[in-house]
Amino acid sequence: MNSTGSLHLIPVGLGESPPEIWLPHTVRELAGRLTTYIAENAKTARAFLKLVGTAAPLQEITIHTLSDKVDAEQIRLWLAPLLHGGEIGLVSEAGCPAVADPGAKVVAAAHAMGIRVQPWVGPSSILLSLMGSGLDGQRFAFHGYAPVDPGERAKQLKAWEIESQKQHQTQILIETPYRNSAMFDTLKQTLKGTTRLCIARSLTTQEELIQTRSVGQWKTAPAPDLNKKPTIFLFLA
Repeated sequence: MNSTGSLHLIPVGLGESPPEIWLPHTVRELAGRLTTYIAENAKTARAFLKLVGTAAPLQEITIHTLSDKVDAEQIRLWLAPLLHGGEIGLVSEAGCPAVADPGAKVVAAAHAMGIRVQPWVGPSSILLSLMGSGLDGQRFAFHGYAPVDPGERAKQLKAWEIESQKQHQTQILIETPYRNSAMFDTLKQTLKGTTRLCIARSLTTQEELIQTRSVGQWKTAPAPDLNKKPTIFLFLA
């Protein structure tokens, strides 16, 4: 029988909306009872905990910050108490921890140490956008960010479009919010007119927009407001 504790993977919100909309009651209760967390950003984690409510005062909850400077040995030290029982929560900046998120190395360390890993249900911007896009949900690839350089970015998008057509595979990517409009323009200029492009903006919030059109149709349609709003871009050739 496994006597170790558990690393709980707890999703956080994608934007400003009541937690009961995007997080099941059981997960909210779990998040509220934990007294130790690992988070990419302690401030964001505290805002999440304040939103869901905690059994202990916020100042008594330990939050380990998963910065770029944290090495594997430090992560093992954080997780070591779980070898003797107990619970620790892992949260991301937004959405599901360890998916397109540095929390994956914490989960990998937990598996290597024989610690139980428990993922919980909550919002994933990648899956929600794919679900709402109407594009192929059987075959898809998430690429993260495209290159920043305009020439390299266009070249990469064309390569992904060729792969999309060859494999009938939905391509999914994100962009830094202040560069969303530039990415949208590059997609319209680079992809074929028949390629279907979905814009998924501000998911689970009142500003949510999920719209799929051909690139040709997007060229004549009013441009959506994407400035500084979390957005997922998806396309299928």
